[in-house]
Amino acid sequence: MIRRLLAPAGAMLLLLPAGGGAAGASGGLEANGSAGRAKPKRVRVLTIHYRAHNGTRRDATVVLPAWYGRRNNPRIPLVISPHGRGLTGWANAKVWGNLPARGRFAVVSPGGHGRRLPRHSWGYSGQIRDLARMPVILRRTLPWLRIDHRRVYAVGGSMGGQETLLLLARHPGLLAGAAVFDAVVDFTVQYRRFRHLKCNKLCRRRWVKPLGDGMRELARHEVGGMPKKRPMAYRVRSPITYVRAIATSCVPLQIWWSVADQVVTAEERQSSKLFWTIRALNRNAPVTAYVGFWIHTRAMHARLHLPIALVGFGLLHERVKSPSDLRTVRPRPASNWVC
Repeated sequence: MIRRLLAPAGAMLLLLPAGGGAAGASGGLEANGSAGRAKPKRVRVLTIHYRAHNGTRRDATVVLPAWYGRRNNPRIPLVISPHGRGLTGWANAKVWGNLPARGRFAVVSPGGHGRRLPRHSWGYSGQIRDLARMPVILRRTLPWLRIDHRRVYAVGGSMGGQETLLLLARHPGLLAGAAVFDAVVDFTVQYRRFRHLKCNKLCRRRWVKPLGDGMRELARHEVGGMPKKRPMAYRVRSPITYVRAIATSCVPLQIWWSVADQVVTAEERQSSKLFWTIRALNRNAPVTAYVGFWIHTRAMHARLHLPIALVGFGLLHERVKSPSDLRTVRPRPASNWVC
């Protein structure tokens, strides 16, 4: 039954661009810049292999500026970008377009693996350890790639946002900044609200049961049971459990969420709750909220709001205009606060 549930992951992309999906992305990763650029900047895409926490051989997609190589390899920042539910590292890498070339940084998007499932890791502790190992894995697999270890960031959407927050909570010394888009913050709440997921005609033809029931079954298989029977197993996969560690980490954090999200719903119990709890615990925490109206994780894309997030970290040095309907709550001015 689990194999039948895993098979139609592509149908989810057609229904809702879940977890940093490639909706609206260009066909290849060598994406052109804006129309006014005389010389479009391009990227180079590599696939590496690593051993996950359970010994499974997994792929990771690495995106670099096209000019970067063995003979021209200055130290550059690294962005660790875990993929969303049911997707792959390759699919997640597509949303970055040519941003690594425009900003002169590297992106690694691991395939990942949960306790049982390869594409539905949902914040499993072994997966978070693997994410933390990415700089070491890159050094061993691509020894000519020189990472500026003072500038390692994490950016993810949906389940990838969930894992980005857990990486920040458990390995704060690794990161110089983190950004999450429509993240799962409370996995127990998300499990209970799976029943509200909608399914189009193609989705209904491929799924043998209602979509929400299928997601619940996958979660039970990955975690080892339902929240009622294994409450602690769901709590340790929920970033809200570690909100105090996040609030006191002093790592710049961007939390993006949409009031139109139909996948991670009840934002008052997810991203909104995380943001305001962080502010309550540490009024000087460098956390910024971005609230708007978009389809699930659509904002995490090179042609939409991802450049705004990168400018906030100094990874992109361009003039990027924020849309008028994007509400922002920023931390206190840096000159006045001490985290």
